[in-house]
Amino acid sequence: MALSASATASAGRGARAEKVGRIFERFDANGDGGLDRDEMAALVVAVNPRVKFSEDQISAILDEVFRTYAEFILPGGRGLSLPGLLRTYDDGAGDVDRDFLALSLPPLESGESSPEIAAGDPAAASSPPSGAAAAASLLDDHIKPLGAAGGPPSSSSRAAAAAPAWATSPSHGIAFDSSWALLDDLEILVKRLRSKQLRRTSSIDTINGSGGAGNNNFDSFSEAGWSREISGQADSASTAAPWDETSRDYLTFVKELAVLRTRADASRSREEAFDNHMVIGRALSEHRLFRDALSSFRRACELQPTDVRPHFRAGNCLYALGRHSEAKEEYLLALEAAEAGGSQSADILPQIHVNLGIAMEAEGMVLGACEHYREAAILCPSHARALKLLGSALFGVGEYRAAEKALEEAIFLKPDYADAHCDLGSALHAIGDDDRAVQEFQKAIDLKPGHVDALYNLGGLNMDAGRFVRAAEMYTRVLSIRPNHWRAQLNKAVALLGQGESEEAKKALKEAFKMTQRVEVYDAISHLKTLQKKKPKPPKGKDDSQGEEAFVVVEPSKFKRVGRKTTLRQDLANALDIRAFERTTKLGRCDAELLRKEMNETDVPISYSGAGNPEKSIRKAALEVILHRLLSFLKPDTFQGSVKAINERILSVLDASGSGRVDLGMFFAIIAPICSGPVDKRKRVVFDALLWRPASEGSRGQIRRSDALSYIKLLRAVYIPTHGASDMLEMHGESDPTMVSYTEFLEMFNDPDWGFGILSTLVKLEDSDHIRHGRHTCSICRYPIIGSRFKETKHSFSLCNRCYSEGKVPSAFKLDEYRFKEYGNESEALIDKCMCFNLHSKKLEADT
Repeated sequence: MALSASATASAGRGARAEKVGRIFERFDANGDGGLDRDEMAALVVAVNPRVKFSEDQISAILDEVFRTYAEFILPGGRGLSLPGLLRTYDDGAGDVDRDFLALSLPPLESGESSPEIAAGDPAAASSPPSGAAAAASLLDDHIKPLGAAGGPPSSSSRAAAAAPAWATSPSHGIAFDSSWALLDDLEILVKRLRSKQLRRTSSIDTINGSGGAGNNNFDSFSEAGWSREISGQADSASTAAPWDETSRDYLTFVKELAVLRTRADASRSREEAFDNHMVIGRALSEHRLFRDALSSFRRACELQPTDVRPHFRAGNCLYALGRHSEAKEEYLLALEAAEAGGSQSADILPQIHVNLGIAMEAEGMVLGACEHYREAAILCPSHARALKLLGSALFGVGEYRAAEKALEEAIFLKPDYADAHCDLGSALHAIGDDDRAVQEFQKAIDLKPGHVDALYNLGGLNMDAGRFVRAAEMYTRVLSIRPNHWRAQLNKAVALLGQGESEEAKKALKEAFKMTQRVEVYDAISHLKTLQKKKPKPPKGKDDSQGEEAFVVVEPSKFKRVGRKTTLRQDLANALDIRAFERTTKLGRCDAELLRKEMNETDVPISYSGAGNPEKSIRKAALEVILHRLLSFLKPDTFQGSVKAINERILSVLDASGSGRVDLGMFFAIIAPICSGPVDKRKRVVFDALLWRPASEGSRGQIRRSDALSYIKLLRAVYIPTHGASDMLEMHGESDPTMVSYTEFLEMFNDPDWGFGILSTLVKLEDSDHIRHGRHTCSICRYPIIGSRFKETKHSFSLCNRCYSEGKVPSAFKLDEYRFKEYGNESEALIDKCMCFNLHSKKLEADT
């Protein structure tokens, strides 16, 4: 993406704004700076001279416009402001150039105009359409309209008069009179169904004593991209219209709809039948009857399999129904058809890429989504939505600098893009630029005062900075908008704890537990109670202190081990870090044998690295597909978190040049040690992965020593980064051409200083995840000890894995050195206690 393209788009937007200004002046009859309902009605009629609107239709269009763009409505009944009218055109509700010509306005002076994006191009939709009047814009089929003004032929004036708002768009794509007749009949059926279901709903609400409107704060969140991108409203199953598909009225509607479909199939030609079914599907999807709309689009696909439109719209319906995988497949078919269609489908290509990216994100495939958002931005550099989604996806995989650039470009194109400001704030916070991050969050809140994500993220930033009072205020504002936001409730409790408000924090924790019933919240409540009951006794002459404050951090040289079985403090710290990564990525639940299966079944063409070495490299997006198979048991959100961690820690090392490609064999060898399965099997899979690489093919079960050394250097750089850089400089033998067997490789791998000997400590942590030590709690954090217990032999205090690795000891015990013994379970502690007792008894006997 080049920023220079943004400058061109900015110039085009200036000419566009000038034209909108001229249109505004023409219809602002009273000169009060706003277009009231009468003036807006005159505008709608004037720019659609061939469409005969009924009063009800005009009223419906105006209601939708004034509701959708309420933030641009001026007080005192003055109506829609100039920025509001500009926004309607930006959202694709109309074609500025066509309307400008239709009104016979004088052309702009020389030098004022600049190349304008083609009507209906998604680039014009830098902000998503938000109402029924604009609903067609981002779903444009880009078919030239019938008639000069894009309305239906004069012979279809009856259908046009009763047509919904989308059908009056200049890009409605309706080509046959029979389609207008079907649309008219279908609208009658839908209105009848709605009126019957509304009456039933009203009766139920009256009985239950509840209002029919409900509490809908959907706009308070950042858009996920999908719903607003696909249509003017939220096309998600959770926000769909409340059609009762089990009622008798609905079943009657389905039967009547089948009659209309039969009429469509009886058309005189295949093209007319296709147009009929497309119109039926479009109308049903506008009314959020996605299941029925899908049937129509599927029938249209059968009639014209190579047409991009039915596949695209079928994908929209499938996503709205929560069938994300099927939606992705439909978009891939639409993409194939669009690419085969050449210039005729050029306008819709960016939209397909965007929607395909969003469908992939819903499956957790964010790296793949990034590629499609990037392609959309390349095809249409002024598509602010594509850039925003690209930035958000890059943030989601931990590529914060790239996310910052994409989001800044989106904001350059659309300065009032609240969600882009919010995500930019998150990216800036991630790279440590908190001052700018606060500014961006505040801009998002200024643009949309009820922006939950911006408020929540600003609360997190304040909490990270230790500003607990301010953080609690932000979370309180979130809860005032979203009372069931359990994460905000939980974080508010943490912020209150930071202020020292233990009682208030306990109440907030209990509220969070009521909302979510998550076990971690229950554990937090229990821990808080424990801290309040067991305050550590302060040393003489010192003030009382609480929990985590009652410790000192001791340098590593003062920690001594009793017995060789006790783990070194630094080794445990490294192993705990690797174990945390293993848990985050869920690779610990992936059998190492599956990696061998992937190697046997995956056909990767040989390519050459920058140094000219042969390798089986693939793009990150293709690697994500393999990971999706390996971690098929994960939900999309969890899988996305796994990919982010892998991208940040492993792929950033394997793709240090930023080429976007990864050596697949080396990747398998890197992750094999932290997969599940016996340790010997993991090591064997590592060796097999190195054998699988092209450099080792035909070597009769041996690999080059240089490849083994390169692998171990990369392995340590990934998992032990504090030593990785020095290892890369100090290890020798990269050019050694000798070959090593599996046995020789194991010696190199198991070396505790230069290899990956820490694997034994990691396996010990894996095996002790569920081991508890009775009532023993850590003397520092006060949590029950899980895993190994480290007992100081002189003062008998105990530490958990984490506190021991961090070198924390109670401040009451300041010694020149501390001697620790590790107990894997309480049986070991009991045996040790008995042995000490026996030794003590023998000593007494000897003394007597």
